[in-house]
Amino acid sequence: MLRRTHHLDEAEINLTPLIDVVFVILIMFIVVAPLLETDRVDLAAGPPLESDKAVAVQENHPLTIHVLADNTVILNKQPVTISQLKTQLKLAKSTMRDTTPQLFHDKKAPFGTYQTIKNAVEEAGFAQMDVILKPE
Repeated sequence: MLRRTHHLDEAEINLTPLIDVVFVILIMFIVVAPLLETDRVDLAAGPPLESDKAVAVQENHPLTIHVLADNTVILNKQPVTISQLKTQLKLAKSTMRDTTPQLFHDKKAPFGTYQTIKNAVEEAGFAQMDVILKPE
């Protein structure tokens, strides 16, 4: 008897649909990415401070928020928690309508604290917040 040998064809994977889908997704990201809004921190362009006197005048502002390197939040020279900060800012907004809060953020403090404070300032009803940078 003759033995018949079966030649099994190797299975082929058709990658064309996968590549088409990947290209479509890539094109969608390329088109959509420029349309996304991102938060910007606009820094005031001004001459560099020549003395600490100008910084001292700004620190006497009626509504100052300091973030220390150890992530401690201080509102008007009083340590506060984030929840206390939110209530204090709402109270300050009702009494000082024309005031803009000033934030002194230590460069070693986490950026997440800045974002949390920014959200608290917006929730309190302030349209702006000044970010004060100290010269090194």
